Amino acid sequence: MRIGIFGGTFNPPHRGHLVATRAAIDALELDRLYVVPTGTPPHKPLPAGSPEPGDRHRLAQLLFAGEELVQVLDMEIKRPGPSYTVDTVKALKAQHLGADFFLLLGTDMFLSIEQWHRAEELIRLATPAVFAREQGQGGEIAAYMGRIKDLYGIEPARIYHDILALSSTEIRDTLAARQGVELTGETVYRELIRRGYYGAQVKFSWLREQAYSMLLPSRVIHVQGTETEAVQLARRWNADVDQAREAAILHDITKGFDLAEQLRLCQKYDMIPDDMEKKCRKLLHAKTGAAIARYEFGVCDTVFSAIACHTTGRPDMSLADKILYLADYIEPGRKFAEVSKLREMAYTALDTAVEYGLQLSLEELRARGLPPHPRTRAAIDWYGR
Repeated sequence: MRIGIFGGTFNPPHRGHLVATRAAIDALELDRLYVVPTGTPPHKPLPAGSPEPGDRHRLAQLLFAGEELVQVLDMEIKRPGPSYTVDTVKALKAQHLGADFFLLLGTDMFLSIEQWHRAEELIRLATPAVFAREQGQGGEIAAYMGRIKDLYGIEPARIYHDILALSSTEIRDTLAARQGVELTGETVYRELIRRGYYGAQVKFSWLREQAYSMLLPSRVIHVQGTETEAVQLARRWNADVDQAREAAILHDITKGFDLAEQLRLCQKYDMIPDDMEKKCRKLLHAKTGAAIARYEFGVCDTVFSAIACHTTGRPDMSLADKILYLADYIEPGRKFAEVSKLREMAYTALDTAVEYGLQLSLEELRARGLPPHPRTRAAIDWYGR
């Protein structure tokens, strides 16, 4: 039996790791490959803000899910103290007596292997297998392979590949710059965004895909218009444009859900609907949409608040609250009689526009014989104080 061991911090796991394992399986004809995220690396501390070891293990599981010959192990994460590769290899060899083991290494790690903890023992336990391109450090790698063979009687293996040259540092920076889904893959990226690891900020094109998939086509047109309007209003009033865009894209994600589903989401996310919301999905979608935005897409409190109150308004609304409230009200698809006046006010007197919008909502409800939500009445009273 031929077994590969691929260790590392996986901080974060990314498509380069996935391509590397596939190349190793093919080149070394492996029957199994163990991916082993480190717990506490002995050679250097992890960057500030890195996920906990168990979280990195879970992210690696997401990356390698579906890879038939790959298994992600948590043995180094569970082991107290620094994670030494030699201890991991010894433990795995004890479980697979008679198997041939290969230790998968990047070029820099391979060229420094004699500096590792109990290096000679490690080299004799598992054949070093170095990822190497056809060009690059070929001469240096070949010379060091010869040294290992001469000193230890072990002939290292070389895995030729076209592996993506991805730096974990660069990926972390890319995630913070609202990019990176193509580097980490969909499932890992979704978890990074959901949990806010590495300061990851959601890529807007990806966020639109996720939001639009939850909406009817007619609602997508409205959301697109709201986003356009929210961005323009944010620029006009010196608000955070990215937050305005996020709030607009996500504000109606549960609008098409029936009441039973809305109530189920309230229970899932520990949101408590009031008596009116329990009977009206149009009211409730603001609350459930805000919950999904926070817990599934990792939005900040400012965006959460804007989505939560975009239907009814609330007293003492923040700038972001006002922008989404009005963008939803005056987006280009709106055709009611007073919309032109409200649009003009929105760009000249923001608070006056919000108050006018609240009054229009109150008049519409009265015309339909419906009671206003207490938050709407409270918001009007706040402006009239």
